Amino acid sequence: MSSHSDHDHDHTEPPDAIALRVKALESLLTEKGLIDPAALDALIDTYEHKIGPRNGAQVVAKAWSDPAYKARLLSDATHAIAELGFSGVQGEDMVVVENTAQVHNVTVCTLCSCYPWPTLGLPPVWYKSAPYRSRIVIDPRGVLAEFGLSIPDDREVRVWDSSAELRYLVLPERPADTEDWSEAQLADLVTRDSMIGTGLARQPAAV
Repeated sequence: MSSHSDHDHDHTEPPDAIALRVKALESLLTEKGLIDPAALDALIDTYEHKIGPRNGAQVVAKAWSDPAYKARLLSDATHAIAELGFSGVQGEDMVVVENTAQVHNVTVCTLCSCYPWPTLGLPPVWYKSAPYRSRIVIDPRGVLAEFGLSIPDDREVRVWDSSAELRYLVLPERPADTEDWSEAQLADLVTRDSMIGTGLARQPAAV
């Protein structure tokens, strides 16, 4: 199992005082009828599952279809990702790890919730939860099975521990029978969870 465990940094979760103020403001606006909690939840869900991960999906699709770009991505992910216009806070120093027939990678931040925002958008709630952060390191195969992902015994599972200084993105395996697909079509196969390592890319028949 591989990890990066230097966590001498400011956590990416907001300080308690700020979190409380945000919650209080949300409650006040809800009470005054200025916001709809259901609409707010839907908006967050959209950014978490659809808009945010689309950047990462473009990175993966280009790597699948352009061998030279893939080589740059694996050797210097920060600059390769920036080539596509995705960079900034929470994504300054990136490493991309590739899933293969021999190795399955999964990412975590064991002490807080460091996450590559420019490529994946908002982190999912479960990524920030204490059970995921602790158990994925101790029992990665068991946790992945709970996500519906069964890793064969002959395939190594590597867990990569992110920090504020270094964040990881998984390059999932390209699905079969997509040789003639465009980058846009390939991007539709890439899921947020496949770039975290708790899922796989969609199969062509599912799109």
